[in-house]
Amino acid sequence: MTLIARSEMNDALTDTRDAAAELLSNRKPAFSLPQPFYNDERIYALDMQEIFEKEWLFAGMTCEIPAKGNFMTLQIGNNPIIIVRGNDGAVHGFHNVCRHRGSRLCATEKGKVAKLVCPYHQWTYELDGRLLFAGDMGETFDPADYSLKPIHVVTAGGYIFVSLAEQPADNSEFLAQLEHYLTPHDMDNVKVAAESHIVEEANWKLVVENNRECYHCNGSHPELMNSLLEFDDTEDVRATPAYKEQVARMREKWDGLNAPWQLQHFGHQNRLTRTPLKEGAASMTLDGQPGCKKLMGELTDPEMGALRILHLPNSWNHFMADHGVVFRILPLGPQQTLVTTKWLVHKDAVEGVDYDPVEMRKVWDATNLQDRRITEDNQRGINSVAYQPGPYSKTFEFGVIDFVDWYSERMLANLSDEAPSLHLARG
Repeated sequence: MTLIARSEMNDALTDTRDAAAELLSNRKPAFSLPQPFYNDERIYALDMQEIFEKEWLFAGMTCEIPAKGNFMTLQIGNNPIIIVRGNDGAVHGFHNVCRHRGSRLCATEKGKVAKLVCPYHQWTYELDGRLLFAGDMGETFDPADYSLKPIHVVTAGGYIFVSLAEQPADNSEFLAQLEHYLTPHDMDNVKVAAESHIVEEANWKLVVENNRECYHCNGSHPELMNSLLEFDDTEDVRATPAYKEQVARMREKWDGLNAPWQLQHFGHQNRLTRTPLKEGAASMTLDGQPGCKKLMGELTDPEMGALRILHLPNSWNHFMADHGVVFRILPLGPQQTLVTTKWLVHKDAVEGVDYDPVEMRKVWDATNLQDRRITEDNQRGINSVAYQPGPYSKTFEFGVIDFVDWYSERMLANLSDEAPSLHLARG
């Protein structure tokens, strides 16, 4: 690339950063974002650089890589990464990029290996990233200079979080509470019973916004509303006396079972709470009855309500006594988002005996497809010349307001942190 071309790219990126910062600084509170934040390729590039390459992201579950050599891969924008269980049992994360000529090391979503071997020229790496073998590189070649490039990885409560940032933010307080809240579910002894991947033709922020409110639920999600209570906080102005009485009764039970339930916020980014399901419902299934006969952990009472976990920018989760449902989103483009759903059960539960994965999936399979239609229609409308930011309901859409505020705050903070970076080849 010529110096002139690099200069033009720098100027264009600077202009986009300045324009984005100005739009966010001047946006109307409690209104949706200006149109470019939902469909512009340049803003999408900023989202990837300033949010998805800097924040902690939910990647997967520790139960998916239970033994030495088990690995999983995922794509964060243009960045393929690999997460692998090392010889010492620790979870390691690396850029899934060979240090020779940049080939992707692991092409499959999951697997098990003795070593990490590049399929291109067979450069071979230890599970901790050290280069072990590189054929015919000469006497002056030092393998220690060519280890895999690491990424930050933390685990808690069975979750794996990764960050591509050089110095990610401290999230230890949230991780400690996540571990605490999931203790009754014994996350060291779970497995993935089912998994789905769908692509929504919509910007990732629209996918999150749709998740953060239930204003649309009664009209859109009949299967989900068989068991879900749309509010999960007695301070919610919509909370009914009957709900408050149910909450009081259930909290007394949960206290006796040492099951944490208090609503906790960690800024706008993370949220934890245990809340009842509808009276008579024990799980998020079509009939409200447990989808797995073998309960998670050492739980003996099927009516544990639902532990709800939010982690921005890319995950929301529900844990009942019998199974958990975890969601992960990853942007694929300005108007395209991959939504992954995983259903978790006790590792000793037997398919066909303790649970039927088809039946267990029905509520969230239906809900995911309904949400895809909703967000794709939302995207089509936003692309119109008629779109302008509209007001959120402070009663029903406070969660959306929280998300948009978090996004705006993080973008503005990250945009001001450093000079534009083109991520061009270095060295």
